[in-house]
Amino acid sequence: MAAAKENYRVELRAAARQLGDRCLYSAAKWAAELLVGIEPDATPSQSAAMDTPSSSGAAPGGRLLHLHRSGGSSFRRRMRPGGGAGSEAGTPLGGVSYVSTPIPDDDAFDAGADKYLLAKTYFDCREYRRAAHVLRSQVGRKAVFLRCYALYMAGEKRKEEETIELEGSLGKSNVVNQELVALERELSTHRRTGAIDSFGLYLYGIVLRDKGCEGLSRTVLVESVNSYPWNWCAWLEIQSLCTSSDILNNLNLKNHWMKDFFIASAHLELKMHEEALKRYERLMGVFRCSDYIQAQIATVQYSMRDLDEADMIFEELLRTDPFRVDSMDIYSNLLYAKESLTALSFLAHRVFLTDKYRPESCCIIANYYSLKGQHEKSVLYFQRALKLNRKYLSAWTLMGHEFVELKNTPAAIDAYRRAVDINPRDYRAWYGLGQIYEMMGMPFYALYYFRKSSHLQPNDARLWIAMAQCYESDPLQMIEEAIKCYERAANTNDTEGIALHQLAKLHSMLGQAEEAAFYYKKDLDRMEVEERQGQNFVEALLFLAKHCKSMGRFEEAEHYCTRLLDYTGPVSYLFTLLQPN
Repeated sequence: MAAAKENYRVELRAAARQLGDRCLYSAAKWAAELLVGIEPDATPSQSAAMDTPSSSGAAPGGRLLHLHRSGGSSFRRRMRPGGGAGSEAGTPLGGVSYVSTPIPDDDAFDAGADKYLLAKTYFDCREYRRAAHVLRSQVGRKAVFLRCYALYMAGEKRKEEETIELEGSLGKSNVVNQELVALERELSTHRRTGAIDSFGLYLYGIVLRDKGCEGLSRTVLVESVNSYPWNWCAWLEIQSLCTSSDILNNLNLKNHWMKDFFIASAHLELKMHEEALKRYERLMGVFRCSDYIQAQIATVQYSMRDLDEADMIFEELLRTDPFRVDSMDIYSNLLYAKESLTALSFLAHRVFLTDKYRPESCCIIANYYSLKGQHEKSVLYFQRALKLNRKYLSAWTLMGHEFVELKNTPAAIDAYRRAVDINPRDYRAWYGLGQIYEMMGMPFYALYYFRKSSHLQPNDARLWIAMAQCYESDPLQMIEEAIKCYERAANTNDTEGIALHQLAKLHSMLGQAEEAAFYYKKDLDRMEVEERQGQNFVEALLFLAKHCKSMGRFEEAEHYCTRLLDYTGPVSYLFTLLQPN
């Protein structure tokens, strides 16, 4: 195991340097954080070996329950389910996936090293066209990549400027990157002749994606990660193109340990939460100190509605890394769902002081104002987040929710549609559109959107309940369809018990007394376990008392009637109707 860890360190240390040298700073940051996340070796000699340069040929390199919040967490110290020695054994050993770990070919680089350094400096200063101009005569693969990347970024910068000029900072336009055609022509030629490295393939994949050639883009990006697997940006691009599990399973990926990170992340994106959690817990066997993996596990737990467990992990992350902003927007959504105003206020204050111009920081502050009921301020901060990152999915969806609160229907529809345009798998945006059209008295439109959301998130009882209520509405009165939806909700962890009560009422309305009694009894048992009482509790007792009397089960009827004696009001009059003549 120690040898495997050392291979991971060697590969990630080299990858962080190489990715930074190629101006792929996000991927370099990810590799460096993962490097630090490898569990330290047990003995001092092994720790010293980790800092010794290796000469080995292996590798250079998306608002609900009010739950009680728990206190501090010992997440890093306690063994998680699926962890331990068995999990470590399941993690691929570093360096064994390839005969030799690929090294980017920097041919013809030495002769132009000074020009490359100047071009990289211009690139870092966002002077993209100057960077491309400096490298216009360089033919090495490294120089060609940076020149093409600089041209791509120059086109993106100009596209953003034109969009703002034409439509405003949050406007929607058809402006395209004018460099795409020339870049596709050049990079496709390099690919045919073999004069392109893995980074060039990565850029070519992005260009193809922007032109709408998703199938070819996936193929090219897979070639990129197969030749250089440490570029996490390339993996994320592939993930964005995997819109179904079938596409994911058909990818021709080589067996490298980075593939485990990709598959886990893709499973999370595709709402395959159990599979994602198992993979991340297995990876914790080696990367036990990785904040990234812990944040991903917390995100999975949040998506599975295990809010307390996710809360503990996020609290621990903030304790060990108090200036962290990554993934904290998800934590703010969790705190909103738990209505933890004090904790959300503390988080918003912390990220404001850390980096108030990060999109995630603006989203967290917006959630805070939303929970306080200040929806206008909330919209303002969501708009700020979107000015910083126009493709920030959560901000569009949550801003749609705020517009619903403000009764601004057109703005809400626009926000939800923008979210769907960015990611058609965002079930929250589809659900929001369904709610809007239901409020507008257009149930058939609402049903279309509710069906889309429930298809994407079939294990969320709220979506099935929303669809059932739409079927149950006066314009439709499709009771049988409503019953089917409530049954799906009852079988998918309906924590509020809405489905059981509605099933009982609908069966009673249809004259199906046995079915109604069955669901009333289940609902009554649930309320007793949860120690809940109220109108639904009384209604269940009253129906069961009447039903048992009509069926000649007088002892059971007497039992329910006796329990009804504890309640006053109109129920007392109804109770007298149960007495024998």
